[in-house]
Amino acid sequence: MTTNALSSPSCFITFDEDISDNDIPHELNIHEESIHPLCLLAAEKLQAYIEEQQEWQHNFGLNETSDSAIIGKMFGVLVVKNIKDEIGYLVGFSGKLAGANHHPYFVPPVFDTLDDDFILNKGMIELGVINRRLRELVAMDGEQYADEIDSLKIARKLHSSALQKKLYSQYQFRNSRGDNKSLIDIFKKIPYKNPPAGAGECAAPKLLQYAFNNGLKPLALAEFWWGQSPRSAYWKHKEFYPVCKEKCIPILGHMLS
Repeated sequence: MTTNALSSPSCFITFDEDISDNDIPHELNIHEESIHPLCLLAAEKLQAYIEEQQEWQHNFGLNETSDSAIIGKMFGVLVVKNIKDEIGYLVGFSGKLAGANHHPYFVPPVFDTLDDDFILNKGMIELGVINRRLRELVAMDGEQYADEIDSLKIARKLHSSALQKKLYSQYQFRNSRGDNKSLIDIFKKIPYKNPPAGAGECAAPKLLQYAFNNGLKPLALAEFWWGQSPRSAYWKHKEFYPVCKEKCIPILGHMLS
């Protein structure tokens, strides 16, 4: 995997091989059932990088010697064209990788929840104060402090709801026209209305966000699972999967509009 990411912030990775024989898509189709050959090539390079790199350590459950928690992960590749009409690709991962949001070569998150200055961290501190007080009252005499306990539970619920809305408002997704929408606005018209947990943290929206923010045209997308399967046997190591309907389809509906 070669990229100019070491000399500049760009995550645009060029193909070493001659790709002139490949049919280049004119536009991205996330409902395409087959994986584009350039996505397969990019995924192959990314998988080789994951196996060989020494920059970070993450227990995917493929190494029996590791005693840390096993966390398999979805990775994605997005074939793009830059303003010079050069074809390359971007790589991304879902959630956090090795406990961090930022790694060389990979596109950044849409919003960094690990930023210490973010209001969410202050909100979690306040929530912790409420929870500690609740535990103290219950331990002392739950019946004697019943009214205060009920009030604190209501305050905790309201605080959690407000904190969640603040978090969702920080996720601003850009489309090809330069229009931004938050998670709250995107999911307003969805039957379940509230964004599901982890919405915006998948590889696909991260990849598209980087592409649109950097003048790159998305051409083909593919996502694959890497690591041991969680409780559900649905996820299999190195297998490719379509974008998730519950979390990603509403977001991509806006981003690709």
